[in-house]
Amino acid sequence: MYKGKTVLGVTLARGGSKSIPKKNIVDIAGKPLIKYTFDEVNKGTILDEYVVSTDDSEIANISKKYGVNVPFERPKNLSEDTTSSADALIHCVEWFKKLGVNFDYVAELMATNPLKNYSDIEACIKKAIDFDADSCVAVHKLEDHHPSRIKYIENGYLKNFYPEVLESRRQDLKPDAYIRSGSIYVTRTDFLLTQKSRYSASNTLAHILPSNRVINIDTPEDLALARVVLSANN
Repeated sequence: MYKGKTVLGVTLARGGSKSIPKKNIVDIAGKPLIKYTFDEVNKGTILDEYVVSTDDSEIANISKKYGVNVPFERPKNLSEDTTSSADALIHCVEWFKKLGVNFDYVAELMATNPLKNYSDIEACIKKAIDFDADSCVAVHKLEDHHPSRIKYIENGYLKNFYPEVLESRRQDLKPDAYIRSGSIYVTRTDFLLTQKSRYSASNTLAHILPSNRVINIDTPEDLALARVVLSANN
């Protein structure tokens, strides 16, 4: 609890990843990917409850092995490729509500970024509560992929998504651009339930992650890089 607000931590870990089978428990530097998130959660006390939401018995058993609560089996209809993270989080919140347990905020801690640390989790939660924001999201700065340099093609010609000053240098591109890191989402529960979204278009704060704490594992190439980085860190 922080400033009288209760916080539910959730890691969504469905078993149906196609690009990397059983991605959430794939071995990286000697331990399952999801364990890196467990290790950081165990370093702090700001979460009032922490659970894994999964439809997969193997993921559930590994989570329980490390002492993590897996209170329910996520329904198959909420474990599809098309299922939004918000819908899976809402299911988790409503499961607790049926038991008479309510939380002021939900913190989604994504297993696919194993480089986040507990200070990042704590900072996101505190910032959302301190500023009474709908949400706080972990982001990182874009360097070579500033929106000014990203184009679409129309009738064979390059078109701007965002105006570009021709022949500008990377360091001249302003304002600085950031992208959601696929790492931490902290959302006020009433906003999540009413808007069915993890973040607001107008009332979302940013927690900036340094580049050395960002890797979002979506592809085999991402996995190979994570193994190199985490093996070196260990």
